[in-house]
Amino acid sequence: MAEYVVEFGRDGGRVEPDGRLDAPAFHRNHEPIWAALEKHLAGTTGDVVELGSGTGQHVVHFARHTPGLIWWPSDLNQRHLKSIEAWRVHAGLPNIRSPLRIDLTDPDWCPEMKSGQGPTVLAAVFCANVIHIAPWAVAEGLFAGAGRYLRPDGKLFLYGPFKRDGKHTALSNAVFDTSLREGNPEWGVRDISDVEKLAKGAGLRLVDVIEMPANNLTLVFAR
Repeated sequence: MAEYVVEFGRDGGRVEPDGRLDAPAFHRNHEPIWAALEKHLAGTTGDVVELGSGTGQHVVHFARHTPGLIWWPSDLNQRHLKSIEAWRVHAGLPNIRSPLRIDLTDPDWCPEMKSGQGPTVLAAVFCANVIHIAPWAVAEGLFAGAGRYLRPDGKLFLYGPFKRDGKHTALSNAVFDTSLREGNPEWGVRDISDVEKLAKGAGLRLVDVIEMPANNLTLVFAR
């Protein structure tokens, strides 16, 4: 899996003594993201995996609003995993599990998903700001795992910038896309149609596209 464009904790942001990191984006987007998720998760119970949890702040916010859901955060970066666990302990919420180390280039995601030490049937999967800062193989593994682990009524939520019909939705996204591809040609803002093809191969279909602030979208997939 590719390294992050900016690794939290090495971008000049505050690091708490216990390892908790702070992402400026969290303070900007956690409320609109939750509003998008709540539309589909209200009244739902079961297990939810967050892929690429970063600092761990989002999963704490979501868990506070959903006592009926068990949240399983995850990441690949060791510094992020430490922060996620520190935020989990700091929050003291009973419905957040210790983070899983998931490599999305592996369609199985992690050994715990098969060993019984992790969740095996998921009510939902949430992933924010990952597939455009990683090789396409990450998106392929993400959908392969979601198709395998989501229960019949399960949902997959993808948040971030996307192209529509080959076109950017804003000039700022086009500039961002260019900068990503110049840094790594395997990265870049993905087109919704290409993501839909992956979903179809995993037995999923796009059921909702939610407009978000800052020219982002939340894509919702279901069986």
